[in-house]
Amino acid sequence: MQAIKGRNTKPEMIVRSYLFSKGLRFRVNVGKLPGTPDIVLKKWKCAIFVNGCFWHGHQGCFILPKTNTEFWENKIQRNINRDRKNIIKLESMGWRTLVVWECEIRKKDRRKERLDEIYLEIVSGKAE
Repeated sequence: MQAIKGRNTKPEMIVRSYLFSKGLRFRVNVGKLPGTPDIVLKKWKCAIFVNGCFWHGHQGCFILPKTNTEFWENKIQRNINRDRKNIIKLESMGWRTLVVWECEIRKKDRRKERLDEIYLEIVSGKAE
């Protein structure tokens, strides 16, 4: 598992390049905030997490491996719980949070629509 990238993943790079093309400026992997959000837009006080469907247990996408199931159930559940705690902490600090799932931007036919939604949520102040 140490070979699994945690930063600069393809979905994250797609979101970042789109936001940059729209004129938004941001910081990446800000360690001073709970959960080290992938993208932080300080001007809008918005933290974005770009989550992989497998590692973060996205409902409808996540399929439990058939081997070592107990280990994977525990691991993914810990990740889900940690994500929830981090979002609660950020929101209590006054930050808006937005979770972008890998499956939402994986396919090109849905990507543009979802990226436009993300942009509007950021600039309109409605990120959740």
